[in-house]
Amino acid sequence: VHPNVSQGCQGGCATCSDYNGCLSCKPRLFFVLERIGMKQIGVCLSSCPSGYYGTRYPDINKCAKCKADCDTCFTRNFCTKCKSGFYLYSGKCLEKCPDGLEANNHTMECTSIVHCEVSEWSPWSPCTKKGKTCGFKRGNEVRIREIIQHPSAKGNPCPATSESRKCIVQRKRCQKEGKGKKNREEKRKKSNKDESKETRQESKGRAARRQNREQRENNNKTQPKKRKAPNKEQDLAPVDTAH
Repeated sequence: VHPNVSQGCQGGCATCSDYNGCLSCKPRLFFVLERIGMKQIGVCLSSCPSGYYGTRYPDINKCAKCKADCDTCFTRNFCTKCKSGFYLYSGKCLEKCPDGLEANNHTMECTSIVHCEVSEWSPWSPCTKKGKTCGFKRGNEVRIREIIQHPSAKGNPCPATSESRKCIVQRKRCQKEGKGKKNREEKRKKSNKDESKETRQESKGRAARRQNREQRENNNKTQPKKRKAPNKEQDLAPVDTAH
């Protein structure tokens, strides 16, 4: 072994030197060169840092640099995140998105253009005027529709979601507020009053009939029975004197 190579290294190194740091790594660790000033130092890491991607070989696992415009990458030619000022599209970092796509400044990606979508119109509302449906001949009726899909930055904007048109109705008088309820209450009270009156009259009639019946029964008990008048024809019948 070379005098500058040590076997008792720290930080995951299999072999190392005092000047260059790690020269090889323990199994499953990645070897990467870090620049410190004018010197490069070898280190062993469990995963590659930002701007690098890992490659595994039978003898060593290495971290290689991504392309200059990539912040992170899967391979050198396939970026997973771009640096500031670039937009990711199909593994590439672009300054401008292709036709038919738009730049998403939140995700820094090129995405499809989304156009607005709306539902079908609702039925027309009742004809009204100043919030009322009576007391007029000409008014307005409206219909609405809802937004199903909001558009993206370059998408077609949403159309109007409400429409209004003139309408004509058969004029009718408005019922005064509370009048209908008051009339129903008065009718109910009158009906209850009439029922109560009829019930009282029926009760009085039954009481009077019962009193008359009791009085007749008492009179029959106190008056003497009348003797039956003799039959004049029997009194005048001839007496048989043959004996």
